Amino acid sequence: MPRPYILAETNWKHLKDESFDLAVLPWGATEAHNYHLPYATDNIEATAIATESARLAWEKGCKVVVLPTIPFGVNTGQSDIYLDMNLNPSTQFAILKDLITVLDRQGIHKFMILNSHGGNNWQPIVRELGLLFPNMFLCATNWFKMVEKQTIFENPGDHADEMETSMILHLAPELVLPRSEWGAGKELKNKIKAFSEGWAWTERPWSKISTDTGVGDPSKASEEKGKAFFNVICNNMAQLFRELASTDVNNLYE
Repeated sequence: MPRPYILAETNWKHLKDESFDLAVLPWGATEAHNYHLPYATDNIEATAIATESARLAWEKGCKVVVLPTIPFGVNTGQSDIYLDMNLNPSTQFAILKDLITVLDRQGIHKFMILNSHGGNNWQPIVRELGLLFPNMFLCATNWFKMVEKQTIFENPGDHADEMETSMILHLAPELVLPRSEWGAGKELKNKIKAFSEGWAWTERPWSKISTDTGVGDPSKASEEKGKAFFNVICNNMAQLFRELASTDVNNLYE
């Protein structure tokens, strides 16, 4: 049966008499993830997390609708990696402006970007859109920052690492190459200390920091770890869906 909280599956028969309190837009990227994970890794994660979180929230009475996943993100630092697809931030702004115009006009005034790609930087965009749409509550989440990864995973990283490999082993194991094909995910650090410490920033040219496009050793990844992490993420995200849908956003602070 079509799931009523998934816009791509539901139908006009259902929607003509429906109303929602919160719209969620999963947003990923299409890019290399070490040698062994699919280019759609971020999209698989975003779609699965949004879908399962919405199911959990819907079963608790939350009126949430999940929009179709946007599959392209900001990949300006990976322009020389074959078929890493890029959307500029200005393009993301234009897409969001059009989508939010629809929601605002039709009375859905709470909107979340469920982000699944580290290269997407939503804060400046959300700030500008907030001025254009004063009746909208706009927010963005980064599920990969929600839980301290070291509670489940042993090796640190931020791209095709132990965590992401575990997630895809759980969500789409048929798309993961055999372990013998996995790269080490070694990251070369910037020689200037300030950038490595994180208080100064410059874009990382991906082909210069990683030979296999991974950042983080995936060798200890497992389906069991991925399932455990996925469940924690979805339970927390579902709780946020419920809180956003039910809360008076004009009275948020105490």
